[in-house]
Amino acid sequence: MSQTTSSEPLDRKPLKVLVYSDDIDTRQQVILAIGRRPHPDLPEVEYVEVATEPVVIQNMDVGHIDLAILDGEAVPAGGMGIAKQLKDEIYQCPPVLVVLGRPQDAWLATWSRAEAAVPHPIDPIQLAEAVVSLLRPRVPATAS
Repeated sequence: MSQTTSSEPLDRKPLKVLVYSDDIDTRQQVILAIGRRPHPDLPEVEYVEVATEPVVIQNMDVGHIDLAILDGEAVPAGGMGIAKQLKDEIYQCPPVLVVLGRPQDAWLATWSRAEAAVPHPIDPIQLAEAVVSLLRPRVPATAS
């Protein structure tokens, strides 16, 4: 059981981040780069690791995901195509971050309607900054 500090409200639910890639190493790189708490102002992060497109769709349909991180290089279904499908089909879809195979593919991330994109190899600082910027609006403001 984790202990909470007096500055952390007891009712702060963890943020759920879906990490999709057919490559377990890519999923682990993403998770290690972000960590359990990417910023002190945010609650802890719980990860939902997914290796196939149908499971991504299933998890996103159920809801409760605060951010989806999709590997653009995954096969047979790439993250950019999945991002486009999610944005087209899910009302008020949570934010999506796509991990690109190369920086030149940024235009495809725009086409997919992903809110953010970072290139391989994963830069932990760049990824964490993008994740924090996407998760921060999903956390209700607390009274000071």
